[in-house]
Amino acid sequence: MTPSPPARRVEVAVDSPANGGEAVGRADGRVLFVRGAIPGERVVAEITDDRHDSYWRAEAVEILDPSPHRIPVACPAAAGGAGCCDLGHIEPGHARDLKQAVLLDVLSRVGHLDEATIADTDLATRGVDRLPGADTGWRIRTRLAVDGRGRAGQRAFRGSAVIHDVCVQPAAGMVDDLASRRFTPHAELAVVLDADGTRHITELAPIAEVRHGDPRRRAQQNRRRRSRPRAQVVVEGAEFAVHRVGGRSWNIPVTGFWQAHRAAPQTYADTVVGFVGEHLDSAPRVAWDLYGGAGVFAGALLDTFDTGLDEVHIVDSDAGALAAASETFADDGDRVVTHRGEVAARIHALGEAPDIVVLDPPRTGAGERVVDAITAARPAVVVHVGCDAARFARDLGLFVRSGYRVAQVRGFDAFPLTHHVEAVACLVPA
Repeated sequence: MTPSPPARRVEVAVDSPANGGEAVGRADGRVLFVRGAIPGERVVAEITDDRHDSYWRAEAVEILDPSPHRIPVACPAAAGGAGCCDLGHIEPGHARDLKQAVLLDVLSRVGHLDEATIADTDLATRGVDRLPGADTGWRIRTRLAVDGRGRAGQRAFRGSAVIHDVCVQPAAGMVDDLASRRFTPHAELAVVLDADGTRHITELAPIAEVRHGDPRRRAQQNRRRRSRPRAQVVVEGAEFAVHRVGGRSWNIPVTGFWQAHRAAPQTYADTVVGFVGEHLDSAPRVAWDLYGGAGVFAGALLDTFDTGLDEVHIVDSDAGALAAASETFADDGDRVVTHRGEVAARIHALGEAPDIVVLDPPRTGAGERVVDAITAARPAVVVHVGCDAARFARDLGLFVRSGYRVAQVRGFDAFPLTHHVEAVACLVPA
């Protein structure tokens, strides 16, 4: 029997957090993912996507029984409809508790890790760690959209409109004055605050946006189009920005990848070498830094295991990141070798089996081919860094099925006021 069309608004009690930042409830026999609601609340939700028989998506439009953790929306841009601070209505400490719950859930449900393994992790015993600094003003790298009149701002949630209210994530002095300036209509701006406090802005040429069809699919298509190479013009600062971790410096293209949170690179590097030092029984000779970008983890490994580490192989598809790595490690002789290409294609040609493997894949995760290649090489320690909770859990499950065990998991609130969370796991042969 075909279900009847849903009412546009339903009253629902939500009781658990979802991986995408929504809260989960049930209405008319279906699961309902409600954006803007907090678990424990009863809300009136407006259906925004009713295409699926088993679940709908909705937006909270009236809060009937508010959570004690609900606060006024902390971000003017998010309050105006931008897609930036989607958890800006939740007290940040409680938001970290929700992120912990999401990670624990996917480790069990998606990764199929056993209860004892999960319960013994730092993630379970102490929760998601807060990075140094405040919950606002932490972002040192951002992208802004430019509207048809040349005004810069945040992109609307799953839309092409530009919101001109200022987001609270960028560091002081990054974007506050940009509203009074004019840029090429429909362009994008890459804005970076470097390690010396200098701002750099590069303008990326407009793309032909998809403006019709399903909003979710349209947003995905436009993100892919924006990721393709485009003409660039430096409008302030330089083409490259300097970043530092430990005693090393990197010159990264302003449009290239670097961690958004100012404290994230050092925190993750310390976590990686801490895991390796705790679980490695002998001095390492060879390490693989997969999806390694400019080589932040490679640098941390070299500095920590300086006397024994002979080779570190960095694999990444980003030519700009690998050029930055070659420049940074120029004084390390031939100890650092860069390999350009997709990890799944290049991993079989890396030569001698590694003692250490660090992998930091994109949101799609590493996947079966890469995990199989890593476990076939039998490294003594694997450290997996993940920015998508479900794919991170899936990859850990693949490692376990290939003869490794999860020795430790930590979570980091690297994106305060948003649903995103970073996780780091240490794996060793079972």
